[in-house]
Amino acid sequence: MKFQLMLAPMEGVTDGPFRTLCHQKGADLTFTEVARVANLARLKKGELERIGISGATPTQIQLAGAKLSEYEKFLAAFEAESGFQGFNLNLGCSSPEFVRQGIGAMMVKRVSRVNDIVNLIQKSGSECSIKLRLGMNDYEKGKGAYLNLIEAVDASFFIVHARTARQTLDDPADFSVYSKCVDLGKSIVANGDIRTRKQVKELRAQGLSGAMVGRAAIGNPEIFQKLR
Repeated sequence: MKFQLMLAPMEGVTDGPFRTLCHQKGADLTFTEVARVANLARLKKGELERIGISGATPTQIQLAGAKLSEYEKFLAAFEAESGFQGFNLNLGCSSPEFVRQGIGAMMVKRVSRVNDIVNLIQKSGSECSIKLRLGMNDYEKGKGAYLNLIEAVDASFFIVHARTARQTLDDPADFSVYSKCVDLGKSIVANGDIRTRKQVKELRAQGLSGAMVGRAAIGNPEIFQKLR
């Protein structure tokens, strides 16, 4: 795929109007706030509202969950809106609640289950990408948990947040991991501390397929134009 600039999914930030604004300012692809498949399968109104898409704004719906039966039930009832560009699996959220439930970043090591979910979504006729961290901690990062998943799963692209789940946003993102990811021959999108045109230029030179911007877009949607 051509190099794309993407707006990261952010809780309480990336609602429909903000996604549309960022797209107008140069974001090629946007993502909804994360929605729990368990709630979507039960047709909970609040959760369904989270995945609503504003007009034709290119949007992927980010999902969190581990049970195949819940994905099957949700997908059977799902009707795509005009801007829908597929689903994105959240393998990056490190909130205590997600960790306790074994979803989000806890699923980076569950390669077989992730592969089953991706296959299920693709068989339903939708594209499926993955957003992941480097593992729960430095040990999993060192063992290449993120590389194992990228190599084994055939998602459309992988957004790699270059931190472990135990790290905070105050810890610097480790851009050195991207060359290992690209070497696997998959489409890789960088995420974490991306703010400058120099960074984007370097990422393109390494062979990445895109860059995802989060905090730098809050209050400054024009950053997408500047990064070009």
